[in-house]
Formats: sequence, structure tokens, C-alpha cells
Amino acid sequence: METLAMSRKERDRMTIMVEIKAGKLSLRAAAPLLGLSDRQTRRVWQRYQALGDAGLVHRSRGQPSLRRKPAQLRARILARYRQRYPDFGPTLAAEYLATEGMAIDHETLRRWLLAEGLRVVRRRRQVHRQWRERKACFGEMVQLDGSHHDWFEGRRGRCVLMVMVDDATNRVQARFFEEETTAASYDLLEQWTRRHGLPHSLYVDRDSIYRCESAPSLADQLAGKGPQTQFGRAMEQLGVRLILANSPQAKGRVERMNGLLQDRLVKALRLEGIDQLDSANGYLERTFLPALNRQFVRPAAQSADVHRAVPRNLDEILSWEQQRVVQRDWTVACEGQWYQLDRQHEPLSLVGRSVIVRRLRDGRQQMIYRNQKLRWRALPTRPAPPQVRPAPVTELKNPSTQRQPAANHPWRRYGATAARKQWARRGQRNGRIQSAPIRAGGTSPLRVATGVDASLGSKAVAAARPPARIDGAVTHRQPPSKRTFSREFQRGHF
Repeated sequence: METLAMSRKERDRMTIMVEIKAGKLSLRAAAPLLGLSDRQTRRVWQRYQALGDAGLVHRSRGQPSLRRKPAQLRARILARYRQRYPDFGPTLAAEYLATEGMAIDHETLRRWLLAEGLRVVRRRRQVHRQWRERKACFGEMVQLDGSHHDWFEGRRGRCVLMVMVDDATNRVQARFFEEETTAASYDLLEQWTRRHGLPHSLYVDRDSIYRCESAPSLADQLAGKGPQTQFGRAMEQLGVRLILANSPQAKGRVERMNGLLQDRLVKALRLEGIDQLDSANGYLERTFLPALNRQFVRPAAQSADVHRAVPRNLDEILSWEQQRVVQRDWTVACEGQWYQLDRQHEPLSLVGRSVIVRRLRDGRQQMIYRNQKLRWRALPTRPAPPQVRPAPVTELKNPSTQRQPAANHPWRRYGATAARKQWARRGQRNGRIQSAPIRAGGTSPLRVATGVDASLGSKAVAAARPPARIDGAVTHRQPPSKRTFSREFQRGHF
């Protein structure tokens, strides 16, 4: 049995032809049902009688279109696509082929690529999202994001493309950087601000550049605000509202632009043979971004431009600031570097007060106190604290209270060794063991008092010490040190 492919219109005609064949419907009554004139109805009926159901099928089906492209042009375009644009999409490939004199509609090229197996359709799983209306004015909200990608396809190391997109008009500003840092965000924002003005709000993700994870300090809690990053602090001083997105889809405008740039810009850099950041940024500014904005920028709902004027101290705001306390020697320490404040600020009484140490993007340093810039000089090393030499013990004593041994003192009569032995005997009578230096060939007072040789070690000597009672508890008295013996000798307490 032969299978015949028919359209819905042709199947409806077949139903009516069956009723005419059965004599239940006349040709004149069937003409309004078919939407044809009486003459055309008779022609369809004659073709149905001659060929059956096949007579109702359109006779152009399966025949090549009279508007089709020449076979030579199709072969030439597909060969050029395989050679130069194998990973290009139909729309982008059609644009580049048109510059080479091979104009082709992107939909026609898509069908050719599908027929040749050069393109495969992959359907993505869809997730429901809430649509958000665009902002009405240019500059009302700008989305900022960093796109990490192998932009140079291995011709150099990986880098990041910082992208800014206006929510109302799709206007794009982008620049390559080695990493996504606060300095990169500052540079791109300054470039946008110098060209268009200061936007009212920035829509960013929850990267650590824009959101601070630390706990708020006591000063922040008293001020009723949370901790801020350097970028957040700068936006607050500029009066720009910083909006943190809860998901990548929330700032879909810049995310879709990242995908477009990862497709088009990568291929453009490859065709231009660019493999350095400086040349890539120059190509972006002079060629790629102007053409991209001409193609994709759309008019805003309202023609007003709500960008604000650029402040004079924009370079000072887009910086890094830290609070430090002035020491008593009028020095300030910050990041391992010490600074000496100038004497001319003595009327400000800065000791113990907090100053702001500001580091600009060009490496310059500033110190601010109550919006006043201070004069300072950098110190090569940390200032050494003043060295106070302690006075000798004898100098600290009152000479009138010092007691000198008499001329007939036992120490003077019998010598130092006899005095030490006398010291040991005195300690033995008082119920404690006293230690004294031993002269070569002499006997240790510990050996005399305990019967244990001191050469056996400190553990044996400590075990042989007689215990003493203090408040009912048994403890061991520690022997006096050499310093104590010398002090007692000077005072004559033996």
C-alpha cells in the first residue's frame, strides 16, 4: 500500500470529493465549502476522477523552488564555511560571508547547515523566570559583570572581560583585564562615567568585590549600616545605588551580552590575529564596540538621558581607604609602612585620633582628617622605641639605709668560704636547706645537711630535703639563689 503525504487542506478537499462521488453533494454546493469558484471546483473534481487521492496533492510538492540559490553558490558558501567559519552560528556566519561578497540569508544558511550535518540543534531545559520591564531612561540603571573565558583560545593566558550594559538601550562598554578586581571595576566605571556620565544605579552580582561578608563593627552598628567593600564605599560617596542580584538570571541583560561576546568577539580576535591585551582593548574601542552598538542599541522608552555630572574628585573616590590611629610620636602605620605627620598640623592635636589613609590607583598616598589633606613623609623603617637603661641596684637604694659589714666581720676574718658555711649552718638550724657555691675540693652544704651528694642530681637532692609545715600542709622550701646570698652578704645578715 502506497503512503501519500497530504496537508490538512488537501485532506479536507478529499472529504468533500468523497461526498460528491457518493452523490450526496453537488459541485455547485461544494464550491463554497472548498473556497473555490465553480470552474475551479470542476477542475479539482476532474483531477480527482482521473488520479484519485493523488490528484488532490499539490503538483509542486517535491519539485525544486524557482527561487532557490544556484547549486554552485551553495557549494561555494558551504566550502567557505568549513574552511573559515566552522564554529560560527548561522547569523554571524552570514554577516561575515556578506563582507566577502557571498550574501545569503541566515535562515537559508541554517537549513543548509542542518542538511549537511554541520549544525546540530540542542534544546535546553527551560526554567520559569519572572519578566522584568526595561528601565525607561538611558543611565537609570547599568549592569556590570566580569566574563571569565578563554578569549584568545590559548594564544595567551586566560583573562577577564569586564562588561557594562545599559538596561534601557543595550549600549555596551567593555575592557580586558588580567583578573576581576576592584581596580578593574574602578577603571571600567571611570571609562563609562567619563564618556556618558554617572549612572543612578549599578546592578552587580554578589562577588566579594561588591559584597562584604565580615561582621559589622561597633561603629557601623551605631551608624545603622552594614560593612562595606571599597567599591561599595566609593558608590556610596558617589551617590550611586548598588543593587546586588540574587541570581545570574536577575541581571540577564549583561549575562546574555557576555554570551554574545564570547561568540562574536572570540572569533573576531581570531580573524584579526590579536593575542595581547593592549591590542585587544584598542580593537574593542576603535572597531568592535562601535559596530556592535550600531547593530544592537535600541531606543529607550523615554529619550531623557539621566546620567549625572562627573565629580571633580572622581580619582580620589575610586580608591582604597583605611582608618588608622595617630601614635604619640605622630606616626601612622598602614600596610607595613610608617608615615610621619608634619609639625604644621600640631594645632589639630592628632595624637590618638583616627585619620584616613587613602591609596589612589596610580600608587599615590593621601592622609585625610575631617576632609583636610595632611602633610607627611614616609619613614624607611619602623621608629624604634626609646631605650631606657635600667639603673644598677645599688644606685636605686638609699645610701643612708645601706649597711656595710664591719672590719671585724666573720667574712673578713675567715674568708668567703667560711661565711658560706656559716650561712648553711644558719639555714640548717632554721629548718631549711640553704645552697651556696662550693669551692674546688670543698663540701656542699646540701651534702652536710642531708647526707646526699649534690653530684647525684637535683632529683636526689630534692627527695632528701626535710619537709616543712605551712598552715598544716607539708611543703619544701626552695634554697636561696646566688643573688639572694649576695644581697644578704652585703647587708651582713648572717
